[in-house]
Amino acid sequence: MSASFVPPRQVKIGDAAAFAGCTPRAIRHYHEIGLLPEPERGRDDRRRYGYEDMIRLLWIRRMAGAGIALEDIRDAFATGEDSAGEHGGDGIETMLERAEESLAAQEAELRRQRTAVRRMRVEGSRMGLLSDLVTDRLKGLPEGSLRQADLDTLLVTERIFGPLGAAVQATRFVALATHPALREESDRIDNAEETLDDSVAVDDPRVAHVAAERHAFETALHAVIEESGLDEDDDALFDAWDAAHPETGDDEENGSASAFGGAMGVLEATGKMPYDFSPARLRCTELTVELSARDAPAT
Repeated sequence: MSASFVPPRQVKIGDAAAFAGCTPRAIRHYHEIGLLPEPERGRDDRRRYGYEDMIRLLWIRRMAGAGIALEDIRDAFATGEDSAGEHGGDGIETMLERAEESLAAQEAELRRQRTAVRRMRVEGSRMGLLSDLVTDRLKGLPEGSLRQADLDTLLVTERIFGPLGAAVQATRFVALATHPALREESDRIDNAEETLDDSVAVDDPRVAHVAAERHAFETALHAVIEESGLDEDDDALFDAWDAAHPETGDDEENGSASAFGGAMGVLEATGKMPYDFSPARLRCTELTVELSARDAPAT
């Protein structure tokens, strides 16, 4: 080697950082967390880094660049040094195995996310938020016949009752989208319910009147669904779901993770979703349910 250039036996932190491709602040952090032993200081009270320090620093930088957490690198070094000498032993192998498993899981999650984004682009941003079971139910409808509010309702329903519950409710919007007169009557009833705000008393005659109109509309809607054969499509949905999801012992009635429950559970999810309904509107809903139960055929 030329006498004009002799590498130093030790370097300062700035030179060590530049060589390793990091910053002095990063090296100081490695010292703080016990990842890189702090070297002795020189006469000027500054750290001096030797060859072995630089080797370890390069190990750290390469491993961190591979996505391995600094704490895992530190623990692996500690295990390796205790068992088989510096930078060796089962500690690093175990860490690399865990890191590979973690990266594989991240890769799978990224693929899932990319598939979801691609689906939103293909189906449309709002339609693409729903599961395949629901969007398949809505395909083939006239352009513009589905409203944003319809899709939002299905999104909430799917969160509470799961894909099958939302797919069954989608039958309602299929009927409305294909029967303009029915959609017009639905809008009229919706507007009437919205007038039952906090200024209306629960015993106001309008509450019972709107409840009767809602009941009559729901009866007419159900008749249209039956006449058009949409209820048979619902039966086919249940059969297909049962075939694809064998009984697992989940209790659907209490809202466990099932076709209708989702991970949170029906009761818990419903209790966490706010609805800004006035007492009068809630009473209207109660009266509608009572009318439906009264007119329901005996079983």
